[in-house]
Amino acid sequence: MSNTYLAALKNRRTQYALGKTLPMSQAEVTTLIQDAIRLSPSSFNSQSSRAVILFGKESEKFWEIVKAELRRIVPAESFAPTEAKINSFAAGAGTVLFYEDQDTVRGLQEKFAAYADNFPIWSEQASGMAQLAVWTALAEADIGASLQHYNPLPDEAAAKEWNLPASWKLRAQMPFGSHEQEIGDKTFMDDAERFYVFA
Repeated sequence: MSNTYLAALKNRRTQYALGKTLPMSQAEVTTLIQDAIRLSPSSFNSQSSRAVILFGKESEKFWEIVKAELRRIVPAESFAPTEAKINSFAAGAGTVLFYEDQDTVRGLQEKFAAYADNFPIWSEQASGMAQLAVWTALAEADIGASLQHYNPLPDEAAAKEWNLPASWKLRAQMPFGSHEQEIGDKTFMDDAERFYVFA
């Protein structure tokens, strides 16, 4: 059975070796990311996901913020591997910062009180779907990416640097760029351990 969407999902992989060359313009990459997030589902069509798209020096600036925050908590004598990892993200062409707007979540909690406890959970699910949509769209455009979670370490400094709304909560970071090495095979656990099917 041929399914282009499943083929796209199969093509989405983690790429840590990133470079600064993109197969399309920054404007086209921006549109691709925006469209992927816009088309992602959310509970009650809340559209709670937000994104900051950083290119070039702005992306490098974000990873310098992360590095500075990590220096506060990682012992100096063992910082070299951490620094190398952060530098690999900064080596890419850009970074998407994924946020969820907490004002939107709170508004839904007030409007639909019976579901109040669920809206933060559904917001996280919406964020995850937006992240997957962007990652898959980038992969289809032959752009490498990985998903990182350094929040809450850089949250305050990033919000200040790019003058972001106080209601935006950072959920993930996605450095992206050219593929600078081949991606290895992905392994999968046995289906029998993962799925139950009843008919």
